[in-house]
Amino acid sequence: MEFSELKAFMDEKAYQYEHPDFIESDPIQIPRSYQLKEDIEIAGFLAATIAWGNRKSIIKNAKSMMDRMGNSPYDFIINAKEHHLDALDGFVHRTFNAEDFKCFVLNLREIYSNHGGLEYQFSGTSSIQEQISDFKALFFSEHFLKRSTKHLADPKKGSAAKRINMFLRWMVRPNTKGVDLGIWKAIPTSKLSCPLDVHTANVSRKLGLVKRNQNDHKTLLELDHSLRMMDANDPVKYDYALFGLGVFEKF
Repeated sequence: MEFSELKAFMDEKAYQYEHPDFIESDPIQIPRSYQLKEDIEIAGFLAATIAWGNRKSIIKNAKSMMDRMGNSPYDFIINAKEHHLDALDGFVHRTFNAEDFKCFVLNLREIYSNHGGLEYQFSGTSSIQEQISDFKALFFSEHFLKRSTKHLADPKKGSAAKRINMFLRWMVRPNTKGVDLGIWKAIPTSKLSCPLDVHTANVSRKLGLVKRNQNDHKTLLELDHSLRMMDANDPVKYDYALFGLGVFEKF
């Protein structure tokens, strides 16, 4: 397929799948249920953190997370006393359990109380992937639970960081199509990286967008380069095309 044909095909599929119907089966519905900026950020961050496995299970368990925080995640993060954390007992999503949940709550409190909040952490001049790595180091600098560190990816250690790149897409891309939230204005869409999972990676290989066989950080950079050639200002809009082709069309 010629480049012009590929771009036209990808533009068509991106337009097709970036539609509010997408929300019905996607964990983005969790942050979309809130109005307060901080609630949206925290709900999105936690939902993205557990976004692996069956999507129905992800949504169910993300809703459980919100329920356990009284459906006011920011208020809970900032004001919960030690005994209030007992409400998180019994939570589990695959390998993410109540102890991980508590660790994340306490570290989110640090981020909002002493480090300017989540948006500030990704608003610098370095690449998003560098900022993800720096964010992980800061996130676990106060309340460190070794088992919990695996639930935040580190691109400097070779991870494609699919879940946090997805979270950043939610926060940064504008809400023009009724899917992404676009509440972070300080970060340009041009900086974003595509959330690389098995579906997007396999479709990308079939389309010739990447050549590497591993689903790792180097492959992500290769995909970033290809998508930026098609749209340097908003490369991650093609996440919808790649995901839709893989999940819904079995491309």
